[in-house]
Amino acid sequence: MASAPSRALPFLSPPSTAPASASLRAPSSRLRCAAAAGQAGFFTRLGRLIKEKAKSDVDKLFSGFSKTRENLSVVDELLTYWNLADTDRVLDDLEEALLVSDFGPKISFRIVDTLRDQIRDGKLKSGTEIKASLKRCILELLTTKGSKTELQLGFRKPAVIMIVGVNGGGKTTSLGKLAYRFKNEGAKVLMAAGDTFRAAARDQLEIWAERTGSEIVIDNDKKAQAPSVKRGKREGFDVVLCDTSGRLHTNYGLMEELVSCKKVIAKALPGAPNEILLVLDGTTGLNMLQQAKEFNDVVGITGFILTKLDGTARGGCVVSVVDELGIPVKFVGVGEGVEDLQPFDAEAFVEAIFP
Repeated sequence: MASAPSRALPFLSPPSTAPASASLRAPSSRLRCAAAAGQAGFFTRLGRLIKEKAKSDVDKLFSGFSKTRENLSVVDELLTYWNLADTDRVLDDLEEALLVSDFGPKISFRIVDTLRDQIRDGKLKSGTEIKASLKRCILELLTTKGSKTELQLGFRKPAVIMIVGVNGGGKTTSLGKLAYRFKNEGAKVLMAAGDTFRAAARDQLEIWAERTGSEIVIDNDKKAQAPSVKRGKREGFDVVLCDTSGRLHTNYGLMEELVSCKKVIAKALPGAPNEILLVLDGTTGLNMLQQAKEFNDVVGITGFILTKLDGTARGGCVVSVVDELGIPVKFVGVGEGVEDLQPFDAEAFVEAIFP
C-alpha cells in the first residue's frame, strides 16, 4: 500500500534573520527554546490528532465489538419490562451478563451494587434510567483510572515508542499499523527490529516498513536499539518504533532483557522511551491481567494495545485491565485491515458494546 504524501511538519523553524556574522556563533537560547517549543507543539498535536481520528471511525469500532454487543443485548431484554418487585432478579441476571463479557467479578459486583443503591434511593425509576446509569458507571471506571489515552510523545524528536508483549499477541502487526497512522499525519518514521529473535518477525517488520513507506534498522542484538535511536535523532526522524521479541511473562531471563533494552534506549536518548506499549490479545480475556501486571512490574508500562477484539465477546476485559492497573488503553484492534487499529475512546467504546 502506498503511503500518504508527506506534509510539511509544523515544528520546522522559520529562516533566521540574524546578520551573517551571527552564523559563526552558537544559536541563542531564544532560538533553541523556540525550536524546542515547536517540536513539543508538533508532538502534542500529533498525539491529539491520532486520538481524534477515533471520532470518525466509530463504525469500525461498532463492528469490531459486535460480539460483545450481542452478548450484552440481554440487558435491554432485562430492563424493558423492569419493575421494582423484580429488582433483585434483574440485577442478578445483569451481573451474570457482565461476568460473561469478562468485566470481572470485582467490577461486575461494584456496578450492580451501585445500581441497587440508586434504585433503593429512588434515583432510578425505569429500565431506561438503569441502562443509562450502567453506561455511566463503566465510563467513569475508564476515565477515572485510564484518562491519558492520547500518546505522550514528549517534547523533542524523535519520540521513541517501545512495543512489548507475549508471543502471538500481535506486536509487530500493531507496530506496523501505528507506523501507518503516523505516516498518514506526515511524520517521518523509523522502525527498529533489535531484540527480535525470530527471522519471520524481522521479515514481517520489513514488509510493514515497505508497506507504510517507513525506514527500518535490523539487527539481532538488542543493543541495536541504541544506533536506531541515534540515527533517528541524527537524521531528523519524528518517531522511532522499537519492536521487541515476544516473551512469556513467566520467563524471568527474557523479561530482564526488556529492562536492558529500555536502559539502552534511555542512554542513547535521555528521557526515552516516551511510551512503552504492551500488546494484549483480547481473546484471552481476564487471563491478560497477570501478563499486564508482570510486564508493568518489570519494565513500567505506559499504555495498552488490545488486539483481536473483533474475534471475541470479551470486550469487558478493556474495563478490567484499566481498573486493575490504572494504565490507559491507547489503541484497540478491531479487524485485520491496516486502519483497524483504532485510537481508544472511552465514550465510543461504551456506546459500541451496548445495543
